[in-house]
Amino acid sequence: VQLVESGGGSVQAGGSMRISCAVTGYTYSDFCVGWFRQAPGKERERVATWHTGDGTPYYADSVKGRFTVSQDNAKNTIYLQMNSLKPEDTAMYYCAARLEGWCETGEYTYWGQGTQVTVS
Repeated sequence: VQLVESGGGSVQAGGSMRISCAVTGYTYSDFCVGWFRQAPGKERERVATWHTGDGTPYYADSVKGRFTVSQDNAKNTIYLQMNSLKPEDTAMYYCAARLEGWCETGEYTYWGQGTQVTVS
């Protein structure tokens, strides 16, 4: 399973940004995708998760109401739409996949290279 993030960059506080996670190398449509972020000097945070089979989302309290996960089956891509961005959202954002188990908890096996999001 390979994951490639794209769409990061810089945005002003209050703005919006959408980052993407293209998933390849796995033919089944029933697995978990997680969005994580890590800022310098801070622990990695699980931002959101998404079950590609039933579309069940999970959002951390820090982003609930501002971030939304969606998927495009035709493009094998998972999106993270981020609205009302705050400077504290600045971090490297990673998407990850796990093929079994609960999406909201546990370790993820496959990771993308990350995309930087900077909010000023």
